[in-house]
Amino acid sequence: MKEHTNTNKVFCRSEYDTLKRVVLCQPQYMTIRQVINSTQEHFKKQGLHIERALQQHEEFVNTLKKYDIDVVFLPYHKKYPEQVFTRDIGFTIGETIFVANMATDARSGEENVLKQWLEDEEISYFNLVKEKIEGGDVIIDQDTVYVGLSSRTTQKVADHLQRLYSNLNVITIPFKEKYLHLDCVFNVVSPDVAIIYPDGLTKKEIDLFASRYDLITVSELEQFQLGTNVLSIGNKRIISLPINNNVNDQLRKRGFEVIEIDFSEIIKSGGSFRCCTLPLLREN
Repeated sequence: MKEHTNTNKVFCRSEYDTLKRVVLCQPQYMTIRQVINSTQEHFKKQGLHIERALQQHEEFVNTLKKYDIDVVFLPYHKKYPEQVFTRDIGFTIGETIFVANMATDARSGEENVLKQWLEDEEISYFNLVKEKIEGGDVIIDQDTVYVGLSSRTTQKVADHLQRLYSNLNVITIPFKEKYLHLDCVFNVVSPDVAIIYPDGLTKKEIDLFASRYDLITVSELEQFQLGTNVLSIGNKRIISLPINNNVNDQLRKRGFEVIEIDFSEIIKSGGSFRCCTLPLLREN
């Protein structure tokens, strides 16, 4: 593994520590070109309104900046219609950025844009070039790393991560493949609270999560509206969609500050706030 030697600090040990630096990409060329999830299937005839998506994304970016989060933009390219979902092209564990190996033709090559930026910034990274994995399947909670198993992320890569991190517990989580990534059915928002869509998981995994967290359950409708795909920016602040009333109410009852942003155009392509962010630095 390459050691982290650059002056640009990289560190991430959870989904909920204070977010300081994050990678995004504007949805300039976002389109449903090749249907890769059930949400896109639903909206493929309706299509996407790019101008509206850009405005919503800009509001999201301005909100992040309002909370003193350094936003890094990757350059967008017409040949990559899913580039707005930067979470999937990599993930940060500890002081190491892992660059993913995208499983679908529609997204293959996006990771090269990230690698070019990291090289330009002289930030070292670990390239998972021979193993399929996407960052939407990786959820970190201190000494535990949950890895969702699907056609996009394999047991082999989870085993590889466990070998690299003997001090961490890498737990594989199978889920129903129609939900694309693990963060579409499960997300951790604090050391003791998580959001879950039980119908996407097996009883074994539901019981595991119930033993570790106070679970907020989303309905079928709220799962379709990416209710689990919120973004924690730290200090019990959560960015969430205004349409997911139950999730937001349940979060507020547990003492979270919920920041509601309209992302209705972007979620038509099957991802929300977590999908659109690749954290580089979180601090306790």
